[in-house]
Amino acid sequence: MNRSTAIGAGSVVALVALSGYAASVEAWNLLVVSWAAFGAMALAAPLGARSRTEHAEGLVWGYGLASGAMVTSAAVFLVPQALGHHPQFGGFGIAFGILAGFAAHTVGHRFAHMEFPVDRTVTELSAHAVSAGAIIGIVYGNIDVGVGLGLAIVSHKGPAGYAAARRLSGQGKSVAPLLLPAAGLGIAAIVSSAVSLPATDAFRGLVFGFASGVFLHVAMDFLPRCEIGSEIHELLSVEDGHAHAVLDRLRVHAALSTAVGGLAVFAAWLALN
Repeated sequence: MNRSTAIGAGSVVALVALSGYAASVEAWNLLVVSWAAFGAMALAAPLGARSRTEHAEGLVWGYGLASGAMVTSAAVFLVPQALGHHPQFGGFGIAFGILAGFAAHTVGHRFAHMEFPVDRTVTELSAHAVSAGAIIGIVYGNIDVGVGLGLAIVSHKGPAGYAAARRLSGQGKSVAPLLLPAAGLGIAAIVSSAVSLPATDAFRGLVFGFASGVFLHVAMDFLPRCEIGSEIHELLSVEDGHAHAVLDRLRVHAALSTAVGGLAVFAAWLALN
């Protein structure tokens, strides 16, 4: 077992141990979300590793469904909470969250020029998982939200794990280190759920607005972009002239998939209410 694989295995052990704590305080919703995030990436990774043919359409639908569900869930379940505490501070929080998400994504490119004990792709996914998990934990630790919000937010872990595993496998690398970002979200979420926010409306509006903004940015970052040079384009093994026609067709799938993802959340909300 090499070092990166050992780190991945250790993260799973940490998630199991922290799950015991979450169960002891009856944080069942958070526990479900944490293990759903782990399962989505851990199960998708072997599929991506075994893939030997292009599945651009499937990846478009995976990203589209996830991003559509995330946008809708953040707008319905988090934004009203933020604005309900304080309209102005909640609005500032949303703006700061979107800008912070963009900054983190942009600055994260520096990982490509640094040495880490695990692959760059795994490092970037782990950083994203830990930051998202920390915010999810604070949200679930301070407001009463259903499990649906968390499941929609972590729905992107499946297609992200599939794409990352396919990339690693194509480079002749093991996908076992993906256990680190798979477990990282739950680890950070359970730890941060113990943080109790001050009861002031302005502060809570700012925090929940920031969480809304970050998740909206993540959702928009996962929108399937069917453009030349995009990840979707890289999956196509066609001539450049034909690629334009294929990408035009995939754009229709991108629009449909995001709409279906959003409508699925709406339908679930209607059914539960």
